[in-house]
Order: sequence, then C-alpha cells, then structure tokens
Amino acid sequence: MPDPSPATDGAGAASELVIDLDAIKRNYLALKQRLGGAECGAAVKADAYGTGADKTAPALFEAGCRTFFVATVDEGIALRKTLPPGKTLPRARIAVLNGLLPGTEEVFPEFNLIPVINDLEQAARIRQMCVEADRAMPAMLHIDTGMNRLGLSPADMDWVAGEPDVLAGPDWLYALSHLASADEPERSENPAQLALFREQCRRLQRPMKMSLANSAGIFLGPDYHFDLARPGFALYGGRVEDGKPSPMEPVVRLRARILQVRAVRAGDPVGYGGTFKAEGDSRIATVAAGYADGYLRSLSNSGGAYIGNQRLPVVGRVSMDMLAVDVSKVDRTEVYPGGYVDLLGPQYTVNDAADAAGTIGYEILTGLGHRYTRRYIDVGSGDS
Repeated sequence: MPDPSPATDGAGAASELVIDLDAIKRNYLALKQRLGGAECGAAVKADAYGTGADKTAPALFEAGCRTFFVATVDEGIALRKTLPPGKTLPRARIAVLNGLLPGTEEVFPEFNLIPVINDLEQAARIRQMCVEADRAMPAMLHIDTGMNRLGLSPADMDWVAGEPDVLAGPDWLYALSHLASADEPERSENPAQLALFREQCRRLQRPMKMSLANSAGIFLGPDYHFDLARPGFALYGGRVEDGKPSPMEPVVRLRARILQVRAVRAGDPVGYGGTFKAEGDSRIATVAAGYADGYLRSLSNSGGAYIGNQRLPVVGRVSMDMLAVDVSKVDRTEVYPGGYVDLLGPQYTVNDAADAAGTIGYEILTGLGHRYTRRYIDVGSGDS
C-alpha cells in the first residue's frame, strides 16, 4: 500500500482511514485467475465489509466484476444507484441474499435486483410475481447444505423433488449454497457439503448453473468452483485459512493522531482500572481512537501499533475515544501531538488485530467507524 500523506480535507479529524482501491482490484483479479473459467462475483454487503460500497463496488466493476451480492434490499437499492447504468457496458447483476421478503415484491423489478430464494414461501412469491408480470423474472435458489441458516431445507428439497413445478416460473440464474468451514480445509464438512450440494442440484430436475465457493472456498480447489464464486473477505485483504497469513494484499490503513505524550514513572497505572502498570520509567502516547471508532475494547493490553518500523504495544484499557501506546523505544522526534501512529496497515493487518482481540478479521473490518477521515487510493482514477 502506498504511503499516504495526511489528508487535506477533514484536517481536523483525529484519525484517517486509507482504503486502497487498487489493492482491492488486484485481489479481485488474483481470485479470478485462480478460478480459471468460472465467473468471479463479489460480496459487497455491510458497506463492502466496511470499506465503502459507493467507492469499492465501482472499482470492482472496473476490474471486471459483473455479479454483486448484498444482504438487504436497502443495500441493493443503494448499490444500483452507485454502479454504471449499463448503457455501454453490461449492467451489473445485484443479488439480495436475504431474499424476497413480504412487502418487497415491487422493489426488485423497480431496481433490477435479483432475489436469492431461501424457502418455499419465497418460491411461491416469485412464482406469483412472474405470473403477474407475464415474464420469467430472474432469481437464484439457495439450498441449505448444513449451515441451518437460510436456504431450502432437506424437507423443502424433498418436496421440490416430488413436485418440480414448485420452481416453475422464474429464470433461475444459479443454485447456490454456502460453505460452513472453508477456512479450515481439512474439515470433513467441506467435502460433505460439496457432495450434498451436487446431489441436491441433481434433484432439482432442471438445469441450473451452480455457485458454492466463498473466499476460502476458492482455495479448496477446482471441485468447489462450479460456475460462479462469491468472494468477500479476501477481496479486502482477509485471510482464507484459519491461523495462517493472508495471501491477499492488505487494503486498509488506519492512522490515528497522537493527542499527548507524557512521562510515566515505574509503577504508575495507565487507563481505566489501572490494568497496566509501567514496569519502568516510560513514555506513553495517548491516541485518538477507541471502541466508538471500531477499535475493539478487547485489544486492551494486547493490540499493537506502529511508528515507522517500530512496533508499539497498546497499554491499558481501550476507552471510547482514546487508547494508549508505549512509545518509549521510539525517537522523541518521531512522537509528537498531531503526529500519527498506524493502528492497521501492512505491518499490522486486520487479521493480526483479530488474533490479538480473540475474534475474526471480519469484525475488525466491518466495525471501523465513520469518525475517521476516509481517503481512497486509486492510481488509475487519481486519489480521492
């Protein structure tokens, strides 16, 4: 990731979140290459995993992505207004994973959204929409293969196998399912889900393209690729195998301003509850980021930061708006009020922070707040 200079707009902001759109595009192209001939879609739900769908989705479109997945209808509407209208290029397909809920029937055709049908009631709803519109409306079919969240259950599939006309009407673009343990490649659940997905698709008694692989599923190999993959976390620099470094480029850099630097004597406490006491005379920098900004409280006394190549331990409890780092080993000329420390970046990624917090990188990334000045790096289009 290029080394950014402080943003000139929002100069009064305490912190800056830099998002590298070029890295996101390179990650997308790397995943697409790994897929061979299968299509590479993109999950951009939760505001593109916290990176800002209004900027990230157009960058992915520029890289060649044409099928996008969101969680909710509202996300789909916002994304449709963001992506190119399709006058000169093929219009992007936007699939809504939560499906065709009651009261949303008019929204899907109005904004050209594709429902992911998750149960037989939704199947009946899309079938009725097709009758009223006198056309085959696009849809995707979700089959549950072991997650027990969304998707047609085994009992639903028994019904469909006996009454195939239940699915008559829509233009079924894909049958899809979701892997539960793809980031643990040795788990027996992965081949079991693969086998069940193939069997359930055969029982549909109608040809459908197939989609199974999420980010980690792409790395399980060609058997899992089928016709379309749906990466999400990997696009944004996330790891694809539990406990191992990510093969993807880091995408975000979180830089927080130093508010104050003070001398702390040996034995003095830092922060709420005095959970940290200095082992020796130290210099402690108070930094303008806290759990209200998405920097998790569970990183208290465990997180890390950087100035240059020097790692700085987070000391004391993370509070709402502030945290403290030990800067005793950093040259005094590099630590001053108004200067920056890197809380996330190439040296300390969302995956590293997640390990320190005892959580997953998804939570770190999607939780980054909006009090930061956001800046996007896109060399092809110019920094924004």
